[in-house]
Amino acid sequence: MEHERHNLFDRIAGLYGLFFEFQTNKYGKLFDKIYNELDLFLYRDAIDFGCGTGALCSELSRRGFRVTGVDSSNEMLKVAKKKLIGGSVNLVSANIVQGVPFENKSFDVSVASFVAHGLQPGDRKALYGEMQRVTKHMILIYDYNEKRSVLTNIAERLEGGDYFNFIKNIKTELDGCFDNLRVIDLGNHASCYVIKL
Repeated sequence: MEHERHNLFDRIAGLYGLFFEFQTNKYGKLFDKIYNELDLFLYRDAIDFGCGTGALCSELSRRGFRVTGVDSSNEMLKVAKKKLIGGSVNLVSANIVQGVPFENKSFDVSVASFVAHGLQPGDRKALYGEMQRVTKHMILIYDYNEKRSVLTNIAERLEGGDYFNFIKNIKTELDGCFDNLRVIDLGNHASCYVIKL
């Protein structure tokens, strides 16, 4: 199943690349809402788990972070390299569930945006553990909440991840992995799940 998902993201990388500017603007609005509230200006190093085409990496870099983006899809990383030309983002090919090639507490902040819902529960737990391992201060998981649209339901059923289980259990799941979860609702369909370490 994971191999099929990997191939899916390789196949759709070019399509995702068409939405790079839209996604970058969306992440800009997200950080406008949470940047000062979470004191993100205190931190310098960030890792983006499942960086895809690099839109979130671009926004983090624009805000002064030294950014590392990690993805297992080489096609997504190829698109990211093209989109991030001239930037200072480090892109790394690695499986975010099996482990990333960085030492413990290498980054101030780790982020995963719309990644967790596509993983099976055991893989999500592995992702959370890997994020905790490499992070010194704060984990941000930006993903769906229970207020989703019909179109999202259709798209996620086609993708074949664990979206429907995720949205029912995300808060309980994160509470079981971390001590101090805070949820910031952002719009109709997404929340930022914040863990301070």
